[in-house]
Amino acid sequence: QVQLVESGGGLVQAGGSLRLSCAASGSIFSINAMGWYRQGSGKQRELVARMSSGGSTNYADSVKGRFTISRDNAKNTVYLQMNTLKPEDTAVYYCNLEFRSASNVIGVQYGWGQGTQVTVSS
Repeated sequence: QVQLVESGGGLVQAGGSLRLSCAASGSIFSINAMGWYRQGSGKQRELVARMSSGGSTNYADSVKGRFTISRDNAKNTVYLQMNTLKPEDTAVYYCNLEFRSASNVIGVQYGWGQGTQVTVSS
């Protein structure tokens, strides 16, 4: 069993900043990657940013240069610093974990946070 606890969402004006956090806990043997997805109203869930265990990152084109993903490996925590926010960034943001559990170190599993609302007003 893995738990992902997110925090940091809220309401901000366009041009403002927010920082999301996601802490993973539970039966984790190793982490392949951690990342953030978002889902706007009436839209499909999309990748925002992802960081592998080796530190490589990839971002959605729409957030490049504005958002930065980082990790604290000791705390199994991933962060998303969001700057210069735009109304189109409004969505529920979900933390994602790719991991191997202590009970099954061979198979890669995926976990999701409960989501945190980010609303950017114009």
